Amino acid sequence: MLDNGTLMPVIAGKDLEGNDTTVGELAPDSWTAVLFYRGDW
Repeated sequence: MLDNGTLMPVIAGKDLEGNDTTVGELAPDSWTAVLFYRGDW
């Protein structure tokens, strides 16, 4: 859990086209929800 005013850690991955990106680059000026999907168990 993050405290009030704490910056979100950088979350890096690949976009749908396979390019390296971060959540901050995808939505720099808005609220963002991040969903992690593990796939098949």
